[in-house]
Amino acid sequence: MPTLLLENGFKFFFYANEHMPRHVHVMKGEYFAKVELGSLRLVNSTFKPADQRAMLALIALHNDAFTEKWDAYFATR
Repeated sequence: MPTLLLENGFKFFFYANEHMPRHVHVMKGEYFAKVELGSLRLVNSTFKPADQRAMLALIALHNDAFTEKWDAYFATR
């Protein structure tokens, strides 16, 4: 499970057997979410609204890097 970023208690990652569309999983404590890269569409989330906004802001900030890492990882699979 490649970890993309650890910041402000959030862990951003994807699994080794992922599928399209490109997305990331996020964990913080017992909360989790799945967010599509590019559109930032929230697929599911158990985060409280304030943490959800903070998480989405971090994904927006790192969206290009996350997409590059996704493409590089799955190009070799």
